[in-house]
Amino acid sequence: METAFEALIAFFLIVSGVFGFVGSYGLLKLKDSMSRLHAPTKATTLGVGGVLLASIFHSIAIEHHLSLHELLITLFLFLTAPVTAHFIAKAHIHMSETPETLPGAEQDGIWATHDVPGDDETEGDKDSNA
Repeated sequence: METAFEALIAFFLIVSGVFGFVGSYGLLKLKDSMSRLHAPTKATTLGVGGVLLASIFHSIAIEHHLSLHELLITLFLFLTAPVTAHFIAKAHIHMSETPETLPGAEQDGIWATHDVPGDDETEGDKDSNA
């Protein structure tokens, strides 16, 4: 039974190494920054998740206790990595686009735009609401 757990641990370590390598390679070789953002956030997250799963199985099978640290790290990783990638992508879009190329707030209500509260249209809206 212990040999099966060791094989499972080795499998997760090998898979996580492959995902980590693919994510690192994609970070170096992809052309634009949005593609480079995709490679490490997806592949490396799965790579670190594989290492954490291997650590969980090791603590259960070899050390005979359950360590909750790995579970908390996994939860934190899978919750924060997509949010961080989203914020970096949004910042890239806002840095590479100009206010003239993005749609206005009245044209696209679901996208954060560069409209500032001092525009003429915004001033008129304030007067009509008062």
